[in-house]
Amino acid sequence: MQEAHFTIRPVSPEDNQRLAEIIRGIFIEYSAEKKGTVYSDPTTDHLYELFQVKKSALWLVELKGEIMGCCGIFPTEGLNPNCVELVKYYIHSKGRGLGLGKALMEKCLASAKNLGFSEVYIESLPEFKEAVRIYQRQGFEELAQPLTDFGHPGCTLWFLKSL
Repeated sequence: MQEAHFTIRPVSPEDNQRLAEIIRGIFIEYSAEKKGTVYSDPTTDHLYELFQVKKSALWLVELKGEIMGCCGIFPTEGLNPNCVELVKYYIHSKGRGLGLGKALMEKCLASAKNLGFSEVYIESLPEFKEAVRIYQRQGFEELAQPLTDFGHPGCTLWFLKSL
């Protein structure tokens, strides 16, 4: 893994368009399901506003001043009150292999713990093999079914980690 100088910061209103482009671009890059996923979710265009919810956080990573991706935690409806969902975990192809994704994941896990959560839940797709490997390396265990009906119905993989 190459070392890179990067910055992690909270989302701001002017980041909405760039984040939506990155997220939808990754779905196209991996030929991933669009219906019932973040790709077609209207909140993808308004992430700053979405993450104003109490006990949520969305972090961005910048490399040389350019946004390379994001990762957040969100208290998804239907989850146990001690459990938060890890969401919007996407790294642009130009930012992969540099440790940016790992740093974002660790920032989100620390945020979840600091906000009092004891578990983190993730929904994903088989097309995102690299992300799934990161989840497994971070100690997430695969589940047989989703923990809530309020996620994205197009997602077919579910993971849980105790903090």
